[in-house]
Amino acid sequence: MNTQTQPVVDLNEDQRDCYQELTNVAMGQAADRLARLLDAYVVLPIPKVNLIEANDLRMAIQEVEDESAMSAVCQGFIGSGIAGEALLLFNDTSFHDLSTLMNYPGELDRFAEMELLMDVSSLLIGACIQGIGEQLEIHFNQGHPVILGQHCKVEDLLKPGNHQWTKTLAIEIHYTLEHVNIDCDLLLLFTEDSVIKLNDKINYLLD
Repeated sequence: MNTQTQPVVDLNEDQRDCYQELTNVAMGQAADRLARLLDAYVVLPIPKVNLIEANDLRMAIQEVEDESAMSAVCQGFIGSGIAGEALLLFNDTSFHDLSTLMNYPGELDRFAEMELLMDVSSLLIGACIQGIGEQLEIHFNQGHPVILGQHCKVEDLLKPGNHQWTKTLAIEIHYTLEHVNIDCDLLLLFTEDSVIKLNDKINYLLD
């Protein structure tokens, strides 16, 4: 009986560097849009690229402190057989300054926070996914954003077993704004099967 061996999902240093370069361009485009929206300077660190076990996803978010209350939005995307999820984790202490910068009218209640969260996530997720897709010549279709939770702990938002794959390519981008208390983490999570196809595209760019 013939048995088919599964392709090995792996990531070497050259591939990791290439993913970082692609993400740098995409996150820069997203930061530019956010800076224009809020009229503030966005600080951009080097994105973190890791191939991790799905159950260890929480460990990929090194910037988030356990005691911090978070709100989160998740949005799926797919294109050319490559699929994944974008997860935006927004520190709840950021809502006050965000509403001020966006001149949000009225009381900053739970519904107002939800609206602000959706606005920021739509901008950052859309720009990043589009930016990466353009560089790889992939058109990503994005699903509807879903709020995973408001005022939650990270461990409540990222529960083991939420994903159907074993390994995931996790790209973490930490956005902060100068002189205001606004920070959030954007995680791009690609399915295990997608990593193989993405690596093929990356290898083509490296050749």
